[in-house]
Parts: sequence; structure tokens; C-alpha cells
Amino acid sequence: MLEKRRLCFIKIFSLLFFIAFTLTSFAQSNSPYSRFGLGDVSASTNVSLRGLGGISAGYTDIVSINFNNPASYSQFQTIIEQRSKKLQYGRVVLDVGTNLESRSLIAPNTPNRFTSNDLSFSYVQVGLPLRKNWGLSFGIRPLSRISYLINSTDSITDALGNSTPTTSQYRGTGGSYLPSIGTGFAIKNFSAGFNVGYLFGNRENTLLKQPKSDSIQFLPSSHTTNSSFGHLFFNAGVQYLVKLNSNTILRLGASGNWKQNISGSQDRMIQTFARGSAGEELRVDSVYEINGVKGEIVYPSSYKGGFVLQRTNTNGSGWLVGADYTTNKWSEYRFFGQKDSVQDNQIINVGGQFTPRSRSSYFSNITYRFGFFAGKDYIKVHDGVAGMLAAVKMHFSS
Repeated sequence: MLEKRRLCFIKIFSLLFFIAFTLTSFAQSNSPYSRFGLGDVSASTNVSLRGLGGISAGYTDIVSINFNNPASYSQFQTIIEQRSKKLQYGRVVLDVGTNLESRSLIAPNTPNRFTSNDLSFSYVQVGLPLRKNWGLSFGIRPLSRISYLINSTDSITDALGNSTPTTSQYRGTGGSYLPSIGTGFAIKNFSAGFNVGYLFGNRENTLLKQPKSDSIQFLPSSHTTNSSFGHLFFNAGVQYLVKLNSNTILRLGASGNWKQNISGSQDRMIQTFARGSAGEELRVDSVYEINGVKGEIVYPSSYKGGFVLQRTNTNGSGWLVGADYTTNKWSEYRFFGQKDSVQDNQIINVGGQFTPRSRSSYFSNITYRFGFFAGKDYIKVHDGVAGMLAAVKMHFSS
């Protein structure tokens, strides 16, 4: 029986990871701004917390995993045997998230519009209590994604001053991922925790150029840089509980990561090519090629602080409000020694939820969530970023 359960456990998680990477592989999106930094940065919270505007510093939950602040792992649900004081029962949490995104790109001063719909993997996490006030969590999530295709028309000028029209295509693919394991513990009202993982990924940038001339036949050229990277990655968090009365608590929290260096390797190549019958690129001549260039990526520090004020009534109703302030030091970012068009940014997250008194009505058994965030984007070409989120969390019981 034990062996069957073990095999079932392995099959379930194999299926989850297969689904996760399948969704990532088939996600189709064109995001021109993902050419900067490490790409489009993924949300750092679970789906439930996104419904609260992205707050996480002071939040805990027994049915979802707040992997942004590992101190929350100490609050996984447990039942202790009264006589022996040993763990009698613990709730294991499986938390899986996906993103459905619709993106529209509009060319300035033209009616041209491009729309893409994108279903992508967000995270898969498992949380389990080890003892009362001590929990463990592990899983994997993407940190960023790169996917862009940009066409432009310009010209090149030779030594004699003659200008030749040229079409250019900029394209990029890749992303970064973080499988991790972490633990959190509580001593009275104070909780602390940390995650350790392996941050890895790749980025491939290609520039295709095709000069056009009625008198001279030019071969197209490609300039490709393929980068891969990976290294251990750490983040940590703390929380402190203040009991205001028998039904109301205030939980303060802080989490973050310090600046960390990620080892990497680059392959660089410039070549001319011809198109095959199926449109594939067939190398004609290699102008420049070098492989295995060692370097580092400096991943910036990020710190978050906030609070959650929560009231839970004996009849099951209650409410929650919270806010976070986050600062990200993207000015520290370097990619193989090079700066990028990124900047320090700060974000404010605000959220709340309300649970009505439990009754026979379907809508009285639902937790309603709302939230918003505002702040500066980490890419310099934006003036700011803002959003409003809402969610409905449904409870089922038998």
C-alpha cells in the first residue's frame, strides 16, 4: 500500500511539472519590452494574493502558499495530540497557478494593431507542516520571460556615402526559472523563514539584416548572442503577530533578497545565410564566432515591508485589509558586465477581503477580494505602472 501511494505521488508531480513546462513552451506572446533586463518579470505572489493587489509581507493562509515570504510557512494548519503534544494531523497544501493574458500592440501614428492571447504556467508549490509552528515548502516558478519580434526599416551607408535600404528584424526568446525549497518557523509571536533555490535560464537575441538593392545582390546576415546562466539563489522573510483583541490581529512582515551574482556563459556568432526551400536559414559564411564566454549576471536586491489587519468572527465572517511597499534596486543589474535600460522602482500594493456570515445562500459562502497596485516600472521607457485587481475565492465543504 505504501509503495502504491509513493508511485501515485510521483506520477502526480510528474504530470504537474509536464503541464507546467508544456504551458510555458506553447505560450505565444510578443512583448517588445521583454528585450530589456531579464524580460517581462513574472508576478512574485500566488493567485490568491494577486486578488489582494499583490500584498504578501504580512499575509498567511492555511489553504495557499505565500512563497514570497517564507516566514508564513510556520502557519500551515496542524492539530496537536493533547497528551503527547505531538503532531497528530497536518494539512498538506498543493498550490498551482496559471496566467491568461491578452496583449495588444499598437504602432504609433498607424492603424496597425497586433493582439495575442497567452496561457502560461505561473507556479506549482507544495507546502506541508513538519511540526506545530514549523513548515516546509518546495516548488518551481518562472521569474521572467523573453519573447519579442520587431521589424524595422532603415539604411546602411558605405565608404563612398551611398545609402542602401535595409530591413532589420530583432527577435528574442528565453526566460528564467526558480525551483526552490524553504522552511519557516515561529517562536511565540515571531516567525522567520528562508528559501534556497537554483535560479537558471537563457536568453537568445538575434538581429537579422537584409540590404535591398536593384543592382547588387546582398546576402542577409544574422547577429546572434545566446546566453545561459544558473546559480544558487536565496531570499528570506520575517513576520510578527500582534493580538489586538480576541478576534482581531495585526501582522507585520518584511521579506526580500540581497544582490546576488549568477554565473553565465555566452555564445556569439555573426554569419551570412541563404533561405532554404522551407524558409530555413542555411549558413553561407561565418564572419565571427566564439563560444563559452564566461560572465556574470548581477541580480538586483529587492525588499518589501507591510502589514495585514484581520478580524475573524466566531460565526465565520470577517474581513482583512493590508498594504505593502516594495523597492527594487534595478540600477544594480548587469548582464555580462553591461548595463541596460532599467531603473530602480518602487511599488505600493493595497488589498482587502470580506467574508459574509456563513448561511445557506451560495454567495454568503464566498470570500470577496479586491486590490490595486501603483508604482514606477523597472524599464526606463515607461512613466509608471498601475493596475487594479479583483478576485472571488470560493470555499467548498462536505
